[in-house]
Amino acid sequence: MDTLGLMLRRIATTGLLVTALTACGGGGGSAEAEPTGGRAAPAPATPQQSAPPTTPAAESPVERALSEMNVEEKVGQLFMPIVYGTAADSVSGENQARFGAQTPAKVIQKYHLGGVILFPYNVKSVGQVVSFTNGMQRASKDIPLLIATDQENGLVSRFSSVMTTFPGAGRIGAEGKPELAGQVARSTGRELHALGVNLDFAPVADVNINPRNPVIGQRAYGDEPKKVAAMVAAAVKGFHEAGMASTAKHFPGHGDTNVDSHTGLPVIKHTRAEWERIDAPPFKAAIDAGVDAVMSAHIVFPKLDPSGDPATLSKPILTGLLRKELGFKGVISTDALNMAGVRKKYDDGEIAVRAVLAGVDLLLMPNDLPKQYRAVMAAVKSGRISKERLDQSVTRLLTLKHNRGLLAEAPTASAEEAARVLRSAEHRRLAGRFR
Repeated sequence: MDTLGLMLRRIATTGLLVTALTACGGGGGSAEAEPTGGRAAPAPATPQQSAPPTTPAAESPVERALSEMNVEEKVGQLFMPIVYGTAADSVSGENQARFGAQTPAKVIQKYHLGGVILFPYNVKSVGQVVSFTNGMQRASKDIPLLIATDQENGLVSRFSSVMTTFPGAGRIGAEGKPELAGQVARSTGRELHALGVNLDFAPVADVNINPRNPVIGQRAYGDEPKKVAAMVAAAVKGFHEAGMASTAKHFPGHGDTNVDSHTGLPVIKHTRAEWERIDAPPFKAAIDAGVDAVMSAHIVFPKLDPSGDPATLSKPILTGLLRKELGFKGVISTDALNMAGVRKKYDDGEIAVRAVLAGVDLLLMPNDLPKQYRAVMAAVKSGRISKERLDQSVTRLLTLKHNRGLLAEAPTASAEEAARVLRSAEHRRLAGRFR
């Protein structure tokens, strides 16, 4: 006992007593040991040893927005229908036929829409479009809208009546200069952004190796995978420089079809190896460039999924191939759900549910918005679509909005700024290089 006491006193005099007692595994009846659990208590804090108090990690804007949404609002975020008319607060004939006496603003509010898509019949003038997009953003209230269009340029140009006339991808690809693809995308993005549009369903990432292709053709940058990949990557970066969200389409590749998926269901007979060599490179390049969204194709690809379902409804293709193998973490959008290619086997409600189950986040141009909204709601409430699966899609959509500066507050376009940007001398000079 005397020997032990002497040892302890020596340890104490060297300042090591606390360390020695804390390091002892048992501690017996020591006053510093925890009364239960067999663990010694921590050493008494000194000013030098005090750790800063821990606080819960702050919620991100996306997490905060998600936590404040109910199920109806979350389901609404998935939908991007056509809107009819030219003003947010007026009822057009087509709007009347589809939604009754409801203005676009009321439709946005009723279904808690995450986005809308615009077409030429929504466009009269620069000032009118700015007023329209601003009015729809005001109607969306808590979560700003994705306001989208298909401004590929060339054959598919929804805003040709007010924007600079740039050539399509085929003409740009023929120049063989990816920097031109980037410059055109940046200029296009700036003009759309000035109008209040924030998502372009471009660039086309298909490799058009079939000269008889009735739906892609000159919409693609060409028929050489490596060249198309370089053009697509440059275009994605150009859109981003303009503050515009971009979309690579039509996954897994629509370039070798002789059927138009607007009117039928194409079948692509490429082997897996051919897909990897021909179709995949532009999509990989787009993902590497940070593309915001990838649009699915209404095509059957038996070597990637033998079920006979189009890629839009295929979990092996969208979740297995695009998500897991290519590593895409952004938004997966359907192609238009009013097209014949996706409506061959299932009714409209089932199509929307199956698309979500396959991995889709954004349901574009539903053929019957009320029916399809109710179908997805019912699937969530029954558990067929889990709450976790729904939250995954909403999180991706909110992340896209956050990344493009849309989540904090609804953007407001300026008619004066739009008049300055659209058809500017700089943009007209760029367009003139292709004449």
